[in-house]
Amino acid sequence: MPLEVMHLRGGAPMLRELERLEEDLLGDVCREVIEKWAESQTVDAKEKKEDEVQAIASMMEKQARIVVKPREVSQEERQRKAALLAQYANVTDEEDGEDEHDGSSATAVNTGSEKSLFRNTNVEDVLNARKLERELLRDEFQKKKEQDKLQREKDKLAKQERKEKEKKRTQKGERKR
Repeated sequence: MPLEVMHLRGGAPMLRELERLEEDLLGDVCREVIEKWAESQTVDAKEKKEDEVQAIASMMEKQARIVVKPREVSQEERQRKAALLAQYANVTDEEDGEDEHDGSSATAVNTGSEKSLFRNTNVEDVLNARKLERELLRDEFQKKKEQDKLQREKDKLAKQERKEKEKKRTQKGERKR
């Protein structure tokens, strides 16, 4: 029925009823949309959790497959390593002794009955650098000492010249009187 017809026959109550029905239908549709949305959210969350669990499980499986083989170390390598460790232990002992003896240079180090396989050149380099530095400081000190001596002599001569000038000036003053 058209609205005009309902209005003529006392359609105001009917119009209200139609509006109420529309509101009820609208409320039902809104509720249904919200329920469907909430269901989809829970399904998505469950799927995400399952995906995360699956990803973690696959990573753990990959890590479990990776097996580190224990490295086989030959007897010769063990001896070489032991010789190196012994050499460095002896070098540090000798360096301590050198500090007490005022630095004699170290070359190849003997470990027990064997000669060491390597030569520690770092100690020699450090000792040579210290020696060179001491020589430079000694030379600089000597130069400064000579310069100071020359300066003292110049000052002494300048003092004598001032005294002589003063004497001459006083003698001229006495002659004028």
